[in-house]
Amino acid sequence: MTKQRRPLPDLPVLDAIPTVEAALADIGRAILVAPPGAGKTTVLPIALLDADWLGDQRIVMLEPRRLATRAAARRIATLTGTEVGDLVGYQTRDERHIGRNTRIEVVTEGILTRRLQRDPELPGVGAIVFDEVHERNLPTDVGLALTLDAADSIRPDLRILAMSATPDTDGLVRALGAPIITSEGRTFDIEMHWLPRSTGAANKGGGGRKSRGPRRPGGPDRIEPAVVAAVVQALGEHDGDVLVFLPGIGEIRRTQQQLAQVLGDSALSGTVDIHPLAGALTQQEQDLALQPSPPGRRRVVLSTDIAETSLTVDGVRIVVDAGLAREPRFDPRSGMTRLTTVATSRASAEQRAGRAGRTEPGAAYRLWSKLEHGTRPKHRTPEILQADLAGFALELASWGVGNDPDAPTGALTFIDEPPTAALRQARELLADLHALDPDTGSLTPLGRDMLALPVHPRLARMVALDRSPLACVIATLVDERDVFRGRPDELPVDLSLRVAVISGAAGHDKADRGAVHRIRDRARELARRVGIDFDRQSIDHDRTGALLLLAFPDRLAGRRRPGQFTMRNGSGAFIKEGDPLAEELFVVAADLDGKADRARIRLAAAVDGDEVIRSAGDDIKDQRTLAWNSDRDDLVETVERRLGAIRLGRRDERPAASDATTAALMKRVRETRLAVLGWSGASNRLRQRVEFLHRTVGDPWPDWSIDALVDTVDEWLAPYLPGAVGRRDLDGLDVAMVLRAQLPWPQGSDLEQLVPDHLELPTGRSVKVDYSGELPTAAVRVQDLFGVTVHPTAGGTPIRLELLSPADRPIQVTADLPGFWAGTWSDVKKEMAGRYPKHRWPDDPATAAPKRMKDR
Repeated sequence: MTKQRRPLPDLPVLDAIPTVEAALADIGRAILVAPPGAGKTTVLPIALLDADWLGDQRIVMLEPRRLATRAAARRIATLTGTEVGDLVGYQTRDERHIGRNTRIEVVTEGILTRRLQRDPELPGVGAIVFDEVHERNLPTDVGLALTLDAADSIRPDLRILAMSATPDTDGLVRALGAPIITSEGRTFDIEMHWLPRSTGAANKGGGGRKSRGPRRPGGPDRIEPAVVAAVVQALGEHDGDVLVFLPGIGEIRRTQQQLAQVLGDSALSGTVDIHPLAGALTQQEQDLALQPSPPGRRRVVLSTDIAETSLTVDGVRIVVDAGLAREPRFDPRSGMTRLTTVATSRASAEQRAGRAGRTEPGAAYRLWSKLEHGTRPKHRTPEILQADLAGFALELASWGVGNDPDAPTGALTFIDEPPTAALRQARELLADLHALDPDTGSLTPLGRDMLALPVHPRLARMVALDRSPLACVIATLVDERDVFRGRPDELPVDLSLRVAVISGAAGHDKADRGAVHRIRDRARELARRVGIDFDRQSIDHDRTGALLLLAFPDRLAGRRRPGQFTMRNGSGAFIKEGDPLAEELFVVAADLDGKADRARIRLAAAVDGDEVIRSAGDDIKDQRTLAWNSDRDDLVETVERRLGAIRLGRRDERPAASDATTAALMKRVRETRLAVLGWSGASNRLRQRVEFLHRTVGDPWPDWSIDALVDTVDEWLAPYLPGAVGRRDLDGLDVAMVLRAQLPWPQGSDLEQLVPDHLELPTGRSVKVDYSGELPTAAVRVQDLFGVTVHPTAGGTPIRLELLSPADRPIQVTADLPGFWAGTWSDVKKEMAGRYPKHRWPDDPATAAPKRMKDR
């Protein structure tokens, strides 16, 4: 029996419904391309309820934004004559209006992912509709990939429909393997106006000099004056309400203020209402912007790209498009993601302009030239290619995708594969946060707790570990737009000031009252999810840094000097001069400007050293450095407690004996060219004697010059240093003993005969022989040589004798003692006898009997 069809409004998408139903019945998948206003978001889900293959199962439809989710559910309920929560309901991160009899569930993207992770069979769900897939948000790509995997494995009966006005159809076809069904719609003419800001002049219908692209927000060339001028021009040239597209809430607020002033001074004064529309606003403010204008009045809705989606703004016949949007950009080198103002794609521009021609002819004013329009990208860059992938990697791990380098996304199918480097860095971060097993890539118990929380994994870790109202406030503050208003360079850096404002412990003249209330509500909802009471009185804002460290352990920064910090990874960062945090020893940075080499810290909290040590645990390492301390003239072991590149403390210790200590001592020996050793007179003379033999005899006598000993110090000295730890050990080393051990055997035993250390004299005296010069030298009183007829030698070389008087004054130098006796002695004798008459001065000293010491 054929089901009775529900009555449907007469909208263009009706013509495509039979083809869509047939494709879903036949192959289970379809791609619908329909222009804005065709009815795909509101009419198609109602029509699918009557499909035979659906039975009594439900339809889940994804919308990329919370505002669009609520609006779509309300519109469908109105068309079916039901209340929200009956036939049709919706669920967002913060709201749930779904009843027992709900057949159409309109949800935000993350809701589907959570359901799939809990139960991939999706019991009771017969079809999933991905609306506005052209936005290519990361949660949409994840949800689509998981849905396709579930359909391919355990739910072959699950129908999948992707819808958009301007999709990247090639990528969708590759991923879904589905046909493209087109609904032509009923298009109304849109009169195009090109107002490039570079000329400032209207150029109706096209042309115009190429503009210079998106301006820097907050820069000298702000967009707000051009937008205000275009709105005033549009109000004067066309009927109907105006929808203005701006990149962010800051531009919306400034435009609202300037436009109110201009209109108040014009003929339109008192007839035009101005309403902001953005995701950051309250639900009441959003609903007010969507309500039709009262009779006799017009309205201007200042919106972010939130109004590009299936959201309908009734009464709009004019669109003013600034041509800008905020998109996340992730830098794998710094690990930071920031919203960046970019020029919109051509597809986004068409979506925006289409809002003016949904029900009747309209007009669109674009603040760039027609020539520039042709140079813009066709579609927006998918978020998966440019955003932080930490949450994405956490979802993959929960789905069972691990660390396989050959299949980084497992068997999942994505419209665009994520960048390998960004995905790898995301997984490394999750491992550092202890959310993933670093070896397998599987979820840890902490990782599962983090996955259940609707915030970035960093913040989820903090909330999961601390489970306090303070953690919920910090997570919400970091995740949302700053509650302090003003120029970023003029705002205080300290996050704890904001926490104090949220908790009610303090006030601040920069705080936005509406934003404060919104953050409180979000924090209270997050606390409810965690299962804790949100008691503002219990919030201790002085603990902000300690908790922030749980979320950003890699963003700890230690002060080098006031305002200058070293990040844990070794890169530099700074806090503006004059900010109180610039004087703190340690801060945790939640927001930096993205410069990897010298980032500006824009949002941070102070943390004390004890908290750093408690939080870091095993990540803190003692780095030991052995070095010669010039002040102590000794080897010192410096122990630095380090967390990455940050030094937490330092102390000097006496080193323990080890190979490293020996190496450090050996290094000092080489640097001082052996001078640091405990050289004695005996060890020095020994070295000189052997060095003399090496010069005059050669092998087997080793080269004991300083240069040679330095070069071979590892061979002859190192074996004697185990156990040595400093200067005292080097001083106490018997260098002579060490050197003697190096002498060749058995020749070494002849050393005293070859090069005697002392010269033994007939009188019983002995004098040292000096081998430091070219010839061995001995200083001897001439009287001690009486009776010596053969000149003494060393190693076959005559010893150079420095002859001395009884008063040890030089008389003569000779290397031929017999020749001296026979030659000049007679003259020396006369001189000595005159000076020292009491001494004996024989005529022939060679034959004279020496006077023994005991006889003197």
